[in-house]
Amino acid sequence: MADERKPDPNGNLDGDAERPSHPFQIDLQAIRERAREHMSSGAVTGAYAADRTAVLTVLNEALATEIVCVLRYKNHYFMARGIHAQSIAQEFLEHAGQEQDHADAIAARITQLGGVPNLNPADLATRSHSEYREGGDIEEMMQEDLVAERIAIETYSEIIRWLANDDPTTRRMMEDILQVEEKHADDLANLLAGISWAAAATQRGDVEVESPAPRH
Repeated sequence: MADERKPDPNGNLDGDAERPSHPFQIDLQAIRERAREHMSSGAVTGAYAADRTAVLTVLNEALATEIVCVLRYKNHYFMARGIHAQSIAQEFLEHAGQEQDHADAIAARITQLGGVPNLNPADLATRSHSEYREGGDIEEMMQEDLVAERIAIETYSEIIRWLANDDPTTRRMMEDILQVEEKHADDLANLLAGISWAAAATQRGDVEVESPAPRH
């Protein structure tokens, strides 16, 4: 038997979709007038629901965190020594480049929100969520990097939850950054496990063993 229900303007048959409790309505003329009146505000409009001052403070802390990560990874890249140094140093350099991309994205978002990226080196360490710790040998370097990544993962997750739907653009940016930080942590954990595996193999007297490469 044919379905005799009639589709609505969106193509849904009667009863197929729940209708909103009220229709979507906007005062387009008022929006146009505000857009002209407040052109100097750039991307920030009356629809922005977050506390902009608080968001800018948090973003500058995240910016400091990324810059400190860049500096730490660069130090580890240049200072890496040992049997596994070449491949691991390249991993440090790759991570440093990605952290720099994060810093650039955060700085750009700060300016979009009408703020000023705080790049003052005098208080960079105090604003950063993670600490700048160089480590000794290459294993300690990776341990310090992994700790820093885990700190960023936790604090960025909190930022994302805090932003919720008040600033979806900033939230999505932080979600993208978080995804990369999680991969960094996974890479470092895998490299550390590989070094432990190689050390154990050497103690057993195995020859020509290579530690596993990070997963990509």
